[in-house]
Amino acid sequence: MRRVPDTAARIKITSDGKSIDTSDAEFVINPYEEYALEQAVQLKEKHGGEVTVVTLGPEKTMQVIMKALALGGDKAIHLRSDRIPDDPGSTAKVLANELKGLEFDVLLFGKKGVDDDNQQVGQMVAELLGIPCVTQIVKLEVSDGKAVAHREVEGGSITVEAILPAVFTAEKDLTIPRYASLRELVAARKKPIAVKDVQVP
Repeated sequence: MRRVPDTAARIKITSDGKSIDTSDAEFVINPYEEYALEQAVQLKEKHGGEVTVVTLGPEKTMQVIMKALALGGDKAIHLRSDRIPDDPGSTAKVLANELKGLEFDVLLFGKKGVDDDNQQVGQMVAELLGIPCVTQIVKLEVSDGKAVAHREVEGGSITVEAILPAVFTAEKDLTIPRYASLRELVAARKKPIAVKDVQVP
């Protein structure tokens, strides 16, 4: 999961005109990651298990981690680094190094970041872990160690079957994200968050 500047807020450009000034920016969960998170929560509600939110970012990332836990995540891993990678390969390496030590069936990513339009991290993580990847899915069914994913393409759709564990990247039509109630926001404070300082290549 990644945090991105709120596109509904006023955006300021740095004095050199080369990047966004994030010093006073409001950050939110990347919208495509919200679709992915909702799908993970729905799978948990149907099949059991738990949802672990994994994110890479600075201390301020904790704000969106708490929101993700309120939306149905059971626990979180915060890979803390003040240096944000400039390229998807570095991000993928950090995430894959953490994920290879975990047991999981389904890894869900947003199809892209709305801030930089990058669409490669999920696929790169899958390659580094040596597991299947299906991108831009609009429907996902899981049973008996397999997943059936549906993708929309121009003029039709494609159905892909993958052996689990596997990576899937979420299109906006995959789910309708829920809203967190006040009770869920309060309960999120009691959920476990593992904070690990990492070196970004």
